[in-house]
Amino acid sequence: MAYGFEYYSPTKVVFGKGVEEKTGRYIQAYGGKKVLIVYGGKSAQRSGILDRVKASLEAEGIQHTELGGVVPNPRLDKVYDGIRIGQAEHIDFLLAIGGGSAIDTAKAIAYGLAEPEHDVWELYEHTRTAQKCLPVASVLTIAAAGSETSKGSVITNEKTGQKRAYDDNLARPKFAIMNPEYTETLPDYQTQSGCVDIMMHTMERYFTNGGNMELTDAIAEGLLRTVIQNAKILHRDPGNYDARAEIMWAGSLAHNDLTGCGNDGGDFMSHKLEHELGGMFDVTHGAGLAAIWPSWARYVYQECMPRFVRFAIQVMQVAPGATDAETALQGISAMEDFYHSIGMPINLKELGIQPTDEQIAELAEGCIAACGSKTGTAKALSLSDMIAIYQNAR
Repeated sequence: MAYGFEYYSPTKVVFGKGVEEKTGRYIQAYGGKKVLIVYGGKSAQRSGILDRVKASLEAEGIQHTELGGVVPNPRLDKVYDGIRIGQAEHIDFLLAIGGGSAIDTAKAIAYGLAEPEHDVWELYEHTRTAQKCLPVASVLTIAAAGSETSKGSVITNEKTGQKRAYDDNLARPKFAIMNPEYTETLPDYQTQSGCVDIMMHTMERYFTNGGNMELTDAIAEGLLRTVIQNAKILHRDPGNYDARAEIMWAGSLAHNDLTGCGNDGGDFMSHKLEHELGGMFDVTHGAGLAAIWPSWARYVYQECMPRFVRFAIQVMQVAPGATDAETALQGISAMEDFYHSIGMPINLKELGIQPTDEQIAELAEGCIAACGSKTGTAKALSLSDMIAIYQNAR
């Protein structure tokens, strides 16, 4: 039976070639006067996107300040830097140029600037709830995290090694500028890691034991098949604009809550398990998800059999086996084959890390602490379950 739901997706999407030239116009429409531009490394400068965006701001008479140097698994210290700059410059609008790391950093800064009397990390520790947030928007250059249309952000506290998420509709971006051309120069590993992350945002909502809608399932399955097809195309033809466009749009739809309508909100345990890997080993997020998902799937599938059977047939397009269990396991194996076909790992050794038993215990303890209790909707995982999944992933 379908669950009742509320669906809220207010972000304006501006998609296509040359749309970055409209950035200033949209910031002005949303009342931005003094903008902090948040971006990563030299690629934003080398590609010309940073200069084009700044020119569009200047054409509208919008003042701006820059904060570069955001890294994957974005750091809390960079958030604090942005808050200090924002206070000194009286910033009233955050604009991220890049992917999820830049957008998540901008969201965290926006929270911190809106409530300067509080430490923004308290939100990610879940010791309080945000009451205000400055407006945020993005110029997307990496299709992966879906942060350009989502309420979520993930920040790593480099001092403690904790990688934590905070979700709040206050931070949903006002608009997202999306030109697929700017993803064409990404290294293949980064492109494919993004494809895994996009798929996982949908799969986390798909593998549940609570509520289903045929239409939501059809959207999710179509999205997953589309990413599989186009990830393979980009693996051999990275300059294919149409495939880039399909992946970029899929990334936004995968994490704006559309594929969770009518269910219990999703499992998200693969993400939570990977967050601990990212905090400890600083691995690429999508690759980490690929490395942990097969172990999680084989650990929980018997508790969520109908969904794994449907996934195997409708998404991985395997022929039904003699039993449901056989079909489900064939679907998991087919996903592993897909990961290998695009250069992604399927275990921690292939990811390039070999955690000790002591480190696995620490990972699991961090995960259960972040969850607050036994968690998961495909199968509720305890501390011992998490340890087993990490061990089986080696």
